[in-house]
Amino acid sequence: MVGKGMSLRNRLSKSSEKPEEEEDQGNPTKESLEAPSNGRVDIKQLIAKKIQLTAEAEELKPFFMKEVGTHFDDFVTNLIEKSASLDNGGCALTSFSVLEGENKHRAKDFRAPPEHGKIFVIRQSLLDELFEVDHIRTIYHMFIALLILFILSTLVVDYIDEGRLVLEFSVMSYAFGKLPVALWTWCAMFLCTLSLPYFLFQHWARGYSKSSHPVIHSLLHGLLFMVFQIGVLGFGPTYVVLAYTLAPASRCIVVFEQIRFVMKAHSFVRENVPRVLKSAKEKSSTVPVPTVNQYLYFLFAPTLIYRDNYPRTPTIRWGYVAMQFAQVFGCLFYVYYIFERLCAPLFRNIKQEPFSARVLVLCVFNSILPGGLVLFLTFFAFLHCWLNAFAEMLRFGDRMFYKDWWNSTSYSNYYRTWNVVVHDWLYYYAYKDFLWFFTKRFRSAAMLAVFAVSAIVHEYVLAVCLSFFYPVLFVLFMFFGMAFNFIVNDSRKRPIWNVMMWTSLFAGNGVLLCFYSQEWYARQHCPLKNPTLLDYIRPRSWTCRYVF
Repeated sequence: MVGKGMSLRNRLSKSSEKPEEEEDQGNPTKESLEAPSNGRVDIKQLIAKKIQLTAEAEELKPFFMKEVGTHFDDFVTNLIEKSASLDNGGCALTSFSVLEGENKHRAKDFRAPPEHGKIFVIRQSLLDELFEVDHIRTIYHMFIALLILFILSTLVVDYIDEGRLVLEFSVMSYAFGKLPVALWTWCAMFLCTLSLPYFLFQHWARGYSKSSHPVIHSLLHGLLFMVFQIGVLGFGPTYVVLAYTLAPASRCIVVFEQIRFVMKAHSFVRENVPRVLKSAKEKSSTVPVPTVNQYLYFLFAPTLIYRDNYPRTPTIRWGYVAMQFAQVFGCLFYVYYIFERLCAPLFRNIKQEPFSARVLVLCVFNSILPGGLVLFLTFFAFLHCWLNAFAEMLRFGDRMFYKDWWNSTSYSNYYRTWNVVVHDWLYYYAYKDFLWFFTKRFRSAAMLAVFAVSAIVHEYVLAVCLSFFYPVLFVLFMFFGMAFNFIVNDSRKRPIWNVMMWTSLFAGNGVLLCFYSQEWYARQHCPLKNPTLLDYIRPRSWTCRYVF
């Protein structure tokens, strides 16, 4: 790091010495420009000197920005390593380490040693930092301008077709149908997650050291916890969604919160059980059971890794909270207008054509643009706005919910940086625990298991929310995604790989939007009177001839 700083200073010193060398060659000095023999300033020479200095500054600017970025990364890394290595009253804060080798990538994935967990520090979200730069904020303004054009386009078309302004949101109202049922279901899930796991853990922790059969005591409570996870949080919300036939968006609320509560409860138990076992081994008089307030805070905190305490910001910026929620609602309307202006006309125009390879190819390529826009809006609305809003209200300091995934030149880095919140949970509780159980020789098997779990959960969400099973996402994620993870790995550094990654992302989202939309329209236009379980699994778009 010092060597890099010296090289930057050497280049700057050479740049500053260059005018002096030119003076020796007969070029005018500063004194000669300010007070020439004729008493007047030579404007041409002054402009020439200004142009020369500007050119030198422009020449040094890319090198300077690169050096500053590198030094900043190294500085922050060293600072965190030093602060995390301090031992505070027996609670050792561990230092970060680079994941899997000496990777100098822009979005480094710092990890604690395997025996420790994630370190939380106070830091802003990356987009909040980037939006302070006018060039980046202009991109944000471009998306707002595009939303305005979508709204105007919809109003103009409705006025031409109907002869009046039609301000109705039928698709939006349909998507959030039976929302009160979804909210009551969420309240029931929350109360169950708040009470049952905490009660089971507290009862187990306080009785573990006193029990004459601690193994049986642990197995019994572990079995009850699994019954809660699978039965109460697993089948309960799914039954409500299917029995009450909730609308797609209302289903998404229930299913996403169902998965979040399952992961939260697992993290709470997984982080606190080793503490109780260590306390019992040391025969300590106090049992390390977190308070209800600590567990309650964790249930709302924008993280899936439990800690008794998190870094907190001093104040709450309520204006910032209101802005984040406003942007979430803006993204919802943005998605609505994308479907209204780009997706609905596409499927409306081709719904009378029989299914064929031509129709399928045209559908995929016409779905790439709206699929890409939905990808951006989903990321911005949830991973940035929604999580930052709750982080601000809870004064949660660590806002690194994502990294610079858009700069990724490999799929392995993209998976690490796209959703840091979920990736941390998978890394510590799936990948690391798998290696701990089966030893480190099975790294590939551990990675395969994590991909399988993630693919199954993603497909489960789509199957429940759309009311049919069509495993397009599972195939793309499990086979193509896993293959790209090994082929397009961290050794790919050239910019062309970033282009390839974006090309495959856009194409993949186009495929998903096309296939699932086709299946949705097929089931709307070719309904079955008495569908069986097999009918929910068999693709309807393959047999419904005139759905398109």
